Amino acid sequence: MSLLHLIVVAVVQGLTEFLPISSSAHLILVPLVGDWPDQGPMIDIAVHLGTLGAVMVYFRQDVATMFLGVLALLRGRFTSGARLFVLICLGTVPALVVGYILASQGYMEQLRSPLLIAWMTVLFGLLLWAVDNICLRVNRMEQLNYTAILLIGLAQCLALIPGTSRSGITITAARALGYERSDAARISLLLSIPIILAAGTYATWEVVQGGQMALGVDALVAAALAFVTALLAVALMMRWLRHASYTPFIIYRLALGAALLYWLYG
Repeated sequence: MSLLHLIVVAVVQGLTEFLPISSSAHLILVPLVGDWPDQGPMIDIAVHLGTLGAVMVYFRQDVATMFLGVLALLRGRFTSGARLFVLICLGTVPALVVGYILASQGYMEQLRSPLLIAWMTVLFGLLLWAVDNICLRVNRMEQLNYTAILLIGLAQCLALIPGTSRSGITITAARALGYERSDAARISLLLSIPIILAAGTYATWEVVQGGQMALGVDALVAAALAFVTALLAVALMMRWLRHASYTPFIIYRLALGAALLYWLYG
């Protein structure tokens, strides 16, 4: 990969991973727009690992609480941290199962279609707009229960379709269940940790098995750049949601989807 291609991929991933606008869609579109070869799934996952570091740093208090909760579980105590850890794990299971089935059957590459991305970008953008404006805002993070997290986790499976947006669909599900905008985003971002970690573990194994050392160097550079941009994006989004809605992200999704549809059909 050229340095410019690497920088663009990393920055795009960092800016879009946790915003409800579908990072996977942008990563697929980057080589199409820039007339570059596809960066491949390994670089995609490397930049996801960079964003994983960003969300863990931003939510370091929640991460520390869950870590202490795991230690408490090992001692036979069920603390609030242990409860949060169990909730996040429960919400992760559906996407891991469905993702493994799709990957093992070779369906993942078939989903990397620009036409599918365009329609999913529009449709799930409209769904987020409807839910964000119609549903009540009555629940806080502290009220998250097993039923709610399982429903949000089931919705997360739809994010395996590029263009849907993992953060977008989990935020939509959380808002539909009545969670405040900032708390819906917090739930979504915490759910990203085990998903990205699982994908990164698999990617690392593939790199080691294939002996792709050059790819590994590119991946490290991309991960570092993605970390910086993602940390900035998360901080700005969480600050925005304390006093405003998801409308700017929805407008962006509709504009991007419309432009893609015009390009594809025109």
